[in-house]
This record gives sequence, C-alpha cells and structure tokens, in this order.
Amino acid sequence: MAKISKITTQKKRKNRFNIFIEEGKGESYAFSVDEDILVKYALRKGMEVDQATMESLKAQDEIHKFYGMAVNLLSYRIRSEKELTDYLRKKEAEEEQIQQVLNKLKQEGYVDDREFAYTFVRSRMNTSSKGPLLLKKELLEKGITAAIAEEAIAVYSPETQREKVLKLIEKKLSSRSKKSFQQQIQSVQATLVQKGFSTDVIRDSLQEASATYRDQDAEKEAVMHQGLKLLGKYQHKAEGYELKQKIKAGLYRKGFEMDKIEAFIDEHVESKA
Repeated sequence: MAKISKITTQKKRKNRFNIFIEEGKGESYAFSVDEDILVKYALRKGMEVDQATMESLKAQDEIHKFYGMAVNLLSYRIRSEKELTDYLRKKEAEEEQIQQVLNKLKQEGYVDDREFAYTFVRSRMNTSSKGPLLLKKELLEKGITAAIAEEAIAVYSPETQREKVLKLIEKKLSSRSKKSFQQQIQSVQATLVQKGFSTDVIRDSLQEASATYRDQDAEKEAVMHQGLKLLGKYQHKAEGYELKQKIKAGLYRKGFEMDKIEAFIDEHVESKA
C-alpha cells in the first residue's frame, strides 16, 4: 500500500495536479489528475492508495480529459453523436472511453441527435440556399438516422422552399443572356436539383418564372447571336438546304422555339444559300 506524500500544481496548467507517493523506497511521481478528480475523490497528503485505486484514478482522469475536449468542441456549436465520436477517435480515445463520455454528455443534455437535426435544418434554412433534400443527405452523413432526418426537414416548408427557389431563379434569369430562355431554364433546373429542392416546388416555380421572365426581345437577340455563330461555322462547309438544316438543328438543340428559328433562317440564310 502506497501513501500520497505530496500534491503539487502543474506550472503550465493550474487545474492539474501531480500526485507523488511513498512506498518504502522514497518519494516518486505516480500520476497526475484534473482538479475535478482531485476534489471528487478527496485526494490529499497522507492518503493511502493501492495499485488498483491508482489505476482507476488514471482511467477516470483520462475519461475526464476526453470529456473536457468534447465540451470544448461543443462550445463552438452543437454536434451530432457521430461528429463527437469521430473527433474523440482522432484524439486517440478508446471506444469504451468514447462511450462513457457520450453517455455523460447525453445525461447532461449536451448531446441529442434529434435536437441537433432540427437545429441544423433551421440554421441552414436561414443561412444557405440549400434545399431540404440536400440537408437530409448532410444529416445522414453526420450519423443522424433516416427517420430523424426526415422529421427534421419537415420544418422546411414548401412555402419557404418556393421563396428560396424564386430568388435563385431571379438571380439566374435577371441578366440578359445570349442563351435561349429554355436553355437558361434547364440550367437553373439542374442547379435547383443539385441544391436539393423538391421536384414539385421546382416545377411550379419554373412555370411561374417562365411567365414572368420570358423576354421575347431578348430571345430574338439570343437566336440572332447563336444563329450567326452557326452560320459562320457552317457556311463554308454546306449550302442551300443542307446549310439551313444544320443551322436549324443547331438552334433547336440550344432550346430555341421553331418559329424564331425559321424567322432567323428566312432572314439570314435564304439569301446566302
């Protein structure tokens, strides 16, 4: 049986204490503990401790150390259970230690995956242009179960989605473009799908946008721009009917309406055929 002979404060970490013991061969350093462990187990000079007790104190101190790391990480923002687990693994915590830390954090209300999921969705909904399906994917990557993730994204209402989608559409379509309106719409649709908005909201919003933002004069300028580019490309390789078909096919692939394509060909290709 050893006896604690001295307890000193570490120079650089005032909340940690070095424990020295004496067991017949003089005084020697045994281990160090955090202040909380010192107080919890009432460690003091003259207290007798056996090897099993010292090993237990070391183990408790290790867990306390990882617990402190986790609390510090949580001070920046709420985390999922998986995020904390991954973090503690990187800090070389063992699985049993991680589980003990997580259990304590759960008991104290610091870790709750359902609360995390709802907070995450509300935050991203207010600060990003991401849709609910993309947020659900991110939640799953953070270890949230599919059921909880589905619950959480329900707070992202169709009305809120529609507001965000219409703002994105306005941003993409407000400037004059040399592309066909249809091509612009397809590009916006692809962006909205990537951002994780629901199919119904995308479809309805694009229909509304088509009625609001389609500019016939801009479309004429765009077909003129693209048509002349195609004419310059093919006029030395084809003529007559073949030239007209190549230009017609090229403009059609770019999303222009057939009446505008025909109008361009009648005005600019007939005389050159």
